[in-house]
Amino acid sequence: MERSDHATEGDPLKRGEDGTETVTGAASASGPKKRSCKGLGFSRLTHWRTAVFFLSLFLCLIIVFAFSFIMPCPVRAQYLVTWKKTFSESVTYEFLAFEHSNDDKVKDVLFIIKNTNGTLNQTCTEAGLPSPCVFVVAVDGTDGDTLWERPLHPEFQWAHCDQGKKTSRTWHCLMSHSGNLTAINKNTGHVIWQQPQPTVLVGSLPVLSVPDLDQDQVDDVVLVASNSTLTQLILLSGKTGAQMGSTVVLDSVQTANHLIHVTVKGFYYILLQNGLYQLFKRNPGYKTLWFLKDKCYLVRTKEADDSSDLLVVSGNEVALINGKTLRLKWKFSCSSVIGKPSLGHFNKDGVLDVVVEDDVGNQTKRIIILDGKSGGVLWEVRLLAIANSPGPASIYTTKSISVFIVWGLMPSESNSTKPLSISQRSYLLHPHHSEVLLEITNVTDHILSFKATLMEHGRHAAYLLLTGPESEDTNGTVVLTKQKLKQNISKDDVRHLGTSTETNEEIVEAFQRLRFSD
Repeated sequence: MERSDHATEGDPLKRGEDGTETVTGAASASGPKKRSCKGLGFSRLTHWRTAVFFLSLFLCLIIVFAFSFIMPCPVRAQYLVTWKKTFSESVTYEFLAFEHSNDDKVKDVLFIIKNTNGTLNQTCTEAGLPSPCVFVVAVDGTDGDTLWERPLHPEFQWAHCDQGKKTSRTWHCLMSHSGNLTAINKNTGHVIWQQPQPTVLVGSLPVLSVPDLDQDQVDDVVLVASNSTLTQLILLSGKTGAQMGSTVVLDSVQTANHLIHVTVKGFYYILLQNGLYQLFKRNPGYKTLWFLKDKCYLVRTKEADDSSDLLVVSGNEVALINGKTLRLKWKFSCSSVIGKPSLGHFNKDGVLDVVVEDDVGNQTKRIIILDGKSGGVLWEVRLLAIANSPGPASIYTTKSISVFIVWGLMPSESNSTKPLSISQRSYLLHPHHSEVLLEITNVTDHILSFKATLMEHGRHAAYLLLTGPESEDTNGTVVLTKQKLKQNISKDDVRHLGTSTETNEEIVEAFQRLRFSD
């Protein structure tokens, strides 16, 4: 039989490293078996690799656990469901703003009081000011504790805050008081600059933000001041507050409202009550778009977009103007519009709908929600009109609709023996349950300001209420209250507008299930 040169699995003999044949089985017992040096080296290398792998894994685990204790997890702000700040012998004004004054990612609240001393043991006398003086106060949105306060010279005229809008300025609020303009930082309350009023006419809100014109890397501002015969435009440096150029005088009647508007080509205009004025042009012009004799409101449909559509509300009309073409989209006629309209999503078409209050006489108002696309009526209710009642508000939800807040008094809850001004109530409206309202507030004090908002990104819907004396010349008790929107609602708060097959418990559960969004 022919022999093979290599040992196979069936051969009883195997070839050694030196080329000689070795005997397996019983023959191997007669002498020591030779071990391979190459195999021994590979085995040792495998052990070293295993050791290095486990050592690296052990070091990674040590680093992970070490950093997990060194770097703590972010702590979510702890809210008080409700808090209240009370100031005795004080005066407050129609001003309430939200800013991030500290680093907890929760909106803080700015407001103004007039008193002889503040809440942080500051006095007007110590600040070198006449007493009483004006205090700009920032309180923590989580618990109402005072973050800072800034005493200013009385008398107060108006205040404007950026309220989260991004600018290159180091100040965030502008105060008009006692012939001065004072720019204040929202985080510290420090005065960034103070300048005398640039005109004898008192400027009006809002303060308009425009791009940097004097090339100091800070956005500039425009003030609009007017009386019964003329309107003035004043351009101020955002960095120092100094006037830039000369005052622009327009032969225009007093304007009750104004906005900045940017065209699709990037041209800047100031929209006034009866026309618009183009800025930043060698020969700027004034063009009449519409003429409104009555006091009007101009409302931007998207606050962060200076090119978005505009709501024009005047007398007995509500009109939506295309922001790109400045042409009419739709118009709705009313009896007599009350105050400034609000915006929200009543349906799911993605277009903001309009909430309007219409005075229909006999101490009654009609609250109407108009379709943002067509101007048609989506929902309406009649409530008793209360003097000095706040306007409507809304908060967006994760269901692509808004929950609306309206003020008034349902006729079934009125008491003919008491005047209507003694009680003001607010109600929640759920678009999917529009046959009922849910009462959330019953207020007997004089309301200066009311606002609803999300205290934090995507969560904690709440409203704030500022009450105080009716006259600025009379001292009294000033109260700032924050209340979580869905807190303490019950089946007893449900008010039926018509026939509804749902029980009060089901209505309350529907409101409790709401989750809010920006």
